[in-house]
Amino acid sequence: MTRVHLIGICGTAMATLAAMLKRKGMAVRGSDEHVYPPMSTFLEREGIPILSGYNAAHITTDLDLVIVGNAISRGNPEVEEVLDRKIRYCSLPEAVREHFLWGARSIVIAGTHGKTTTTALAGWLLTHAGLDPSVLVGGIAANLGGQGASYRLGHGRDFVIEGDEYDSAFFDKTAKFLKYLPDIAVVANIEFDHADIYEDLEAVRLAFRRLANLVPRNGLLLLGADSPDAAALGPAARSRVETFGLAGGADWFAYDLDSTADAIAFRARHRGEALGIFTLAMAGEHNVKNALAAMAIATEVGVSPDTMREGLRAFSGVKRRLETVGSARGVTVLDDFAHHPTAVRETLAAVRASHPGARIWAIFEPRSASSCRRVFQEAFAASFAAADEVVIAQVYRAELPPDERLSPERLVNDLVSAGRKARFVPDVGRIVDLLAREVGEGDIVVAMSNGGFGGIHARLLAALQP
Repeated sequence: MTRVHLIGICGTAMATLAAMLKRKGMAVRGSDEHVYPPMSTFLEREGIPILSGYNAAHITTDLDLVIVGNAISRGNPEVEEVLDRKIRYCSLPEAVREHFLWGARSIVIAGTHGKTTTTALAGWLLTHAGLDPSVLVGGIAANLGGQGASYRLGHGRDFVIEGDEYDSAFFDKTAKFLKYLPDIAVVANIEFDHADIYEDLEAVRLAFRRLANLVPRNGLLLLGADSPDAAALGPAARSRVETFGLAGGADWFAYDLDSTADAIAFRARHRGEALGIFTLAMAGEHNVKNALAAMAIATEVGVSPDTMREGLRAFSGVKRRLETVGSARGVTVLDDFAHHPTAVRETLAAVRASHPGARIWAIFEPRSASSCRRVFQEAFAASFAAADEVVIAQVYRAELPPDERLSPERLVNDLVSAGRKARFVPDVGRIVDLLAREVGEGDIVVAMSNGGFGGIHARLLAALQP
């Protein structure tokens, strides 16, 4: 039996990989410095031991493979032991490729925005059609299993995988998606992000050009028509290329969008052929684009329009993507993963379109490596137009030098100068107190962060209780 140890097992992707390897019959365990729910609970439920802390003694003589997470650096005692003893090691994407993708039709979903939802959608459409795919997604997809899951291991030909442009490991600073052997690849959009690893937009473009260059001649490259940098990948492709989006010339084109509080309906055409009306129980034009990409994938592997129509209607979404956490005193609290200016803008626009008469509160925590940096200072000032009230929390990465760090005070000043109601409230407790005093019946509170945001959702709902 193959024995595998994962260093940094409590990261979402690493924990998911551990579970997948165990389902393949391997003996899997791992270590992490921070062992707490929900990942520790997930691993416990999967029967995977977690060793607390990093210790050279965890690297035992019976190990066949060590998988090193991309949050782990040189100096980690387990990494140093692995290198000293020359034990076989690899990154997470290398492990996925070697153990799951060589024999599969690999469907890689990439782009700066929307890849988690599109991966979940595509994986679900193929599952609904009876193709029994495998799926690996960077979030909890409600349709994968009774409680929702971040992966599915099927017996079919297809493996639908979220293609992350972030780097692979300390020993491999190239994008994860370059390991995933794409037969079908989606590049939905390209923008500057991950300022901690990419120097500029051209470096990001290069990573996506390399992905497009990996699609074989008999494969398919799907490009977002509404993103100039994504669409620009087409001329150099060696594979077939199709485009999707709301732009009139797209091969997959959505039009006549109709938003309600619970769903968005749209008509779709493929290369001029009308396919009828489709309904998605999610808000936002951006999710229509995600649905088009998933429909293009499903069509390529043989799923009929009627089956896709049924599947889209039955799709239940992804946790932390405009997820309704609860309501109290007539106030609805939503949670969203938005942390890039474009994602913030599209999230709030989706809420506005589906709740046109509501007062919308945008509560934003700059937490990601990019959103904490000043590189997006001006872009964020233009991202909150659909909100009635804006509250900016403290920058999470306070260790950044002041000249590199986003200034919440300046952001608020810029928003106020543009006619927005905005405040800087550093502490989560004070934000909850402010909201509890000022929100009213019918208001929508959208809390946006790529982290836990100090448990703000549960704390606010508790504070709103009569």
